[in-house]
Amino acid sequence: MKKIIYIILIFIILAFFAWYSYSNKTKIIVTDFISCLEAGNPAMESYPRQCIDPKGNETFVENIGNIFEVQDLIELYTPRPNDKISSPLVLEGQAVGSWYFEGDFPVILTDWDGKIIAEHYLTAQPDPRSNIIPFKGILEFEKPAYGERGTLILQKDNPSDLRELDNALEIPIIF
Repeated sequence: MKKIIYIILIFIILAFFAWYSYSNKTKIIVTDFISCLEAGNPAMESYPRQCIDPKGNETFVENIGNIFEVQDLIELYTPRPNDKISSPLVLEGQAVGSWYFEGDFPVILTDWDGKIIAEHYLTAQPDPRSNIIPFKGILEFEKPAYGERGTLILQKDNPSDLRELDNALEIPIIF
């Protein structure tokens, strides 16, 4: 009889701890696309991806930068938005001839707070058959001590310094 009482008591204690740990589990507050995924919600197969939070009945769209705004002028093949990157980072893509000045244009890598952590130039790989010119370059950097997110900025080279001629492709990345 004592064995049954001990078994029931152990079962009650285990059930209590299971209930307590489940009820006190950290609740994820969904405020953006990333937290929507972290809460266990699926991402739709669209571009950009979308996540629906059924609890808040909201849809969150993945941040892919301004790709669609400059897609007729510049295209970055690698890395893609929200890719995890490391140093040295190889960048490849193509841009219209007016994006370059004397065969190159600047690339900047910033941390989560907008602090510049690396700068360099991407160089044209001339193709005489096209107005769209391939580019390639390598960017070396040190991973920031804080924050996992940053921004890769490919700037149109503007030697005139006229602000109305400025343009850039900005994509979010993960360190």
